[in-house]
Amino acid sequence: MTKHIYQKTVVLLALAILLPCVSALAQTDMDLDTEFGGRISAGLDKKITKGLHLTLEEEARMAENFGSLSRLQTTLGVRYKVLPYLRFGLGYVLINPYDTDSGSFSSARHRFYFDITGTLSLGAWNFSLKERLQATHRTGYFNEYQNPATALMLKSRIMAKYKGFVKVEPYAYFEMRHYLNAPVINASFDGTNYYTPTGSRKGDAGWFLEGFNGCYANRYRSCVGVEMEITKQHAVELYILADYISEKKVDANAEGTKLKSYTLQKGWVMNLGAAYVFSF
Repeated sequence: MTKHIYQKTVVLLALAILLPCVSALAQTDMDLDTEFGGRISAGLDKKITKGLHLTLEEEARMAENFGSLSRLQTTLGVRYKVLPYLRFGLGYVLINPYDTDSGSFSSARHRFYFDITGTLSLGAWNFSLKERLQATHRTGYFNEYQNPATALMLKSRIMAKYKGFVKVEPYAYFEMRHYLNAPVINASFDGTNYYTPTGSRKGDAGWFLEGFNGCYANRYRSCVGVEMEITKQHAVELYILADYISEKKVDANAEGTKLKSYTLQKGWVMNLGAAYVFSF
């Protein structure tokens, strides 16, 4: 093994260590119907200097089997390749969820992210491992006994891309997302009711909520796609996403005196996507 390959391997292994722990709590399981949606985006990629790029992207997402608009989001980011096999990324995302009931956008969310990507090239193949830490801050009204004001997530992605063709690069990846500050519920379900350990004070607000320090994997994603270079400035990407969601949901009253339900919602979300990028 050459020194160059050895260095790349060390970087990939170091990034893999960042995978967090997974915890488990008792809850009621709920299987959801498979949902289909779509994503379409357009973006700009500006080269500032060698290895340093500024990006801007606008994306629209469809949900409910393509029946409604889910959100619009704007992403502003910067990425820097410090070494041929190591890249850093930093960015901000403005998320505007669309409320189908009111027919308007409300309760925007602000997301900040930082990621590290290590790559390893073997012939025409390119393998990469990316770790992204993101914080998403809620605005507007939300139940403080159900969700934290700022949700912390760690996304780990391993990807393989084939670069043997002239202007077409097929790829596939697998990604796992960890919820780092999920609500921790101090109550168990006996099949009919929720109960707390001896000595708990059910009458106090938040008697069931110990805090927001739970950690578990809440999404597993597989993706296959292809990147196509039209010209040196214009590129198009087509892809299929398959998400398996395994998310714990807390339903409580606004006063924090009643835990209505604590469920593990599981199901598939399938998405078709298309993206356009103009590079200059």
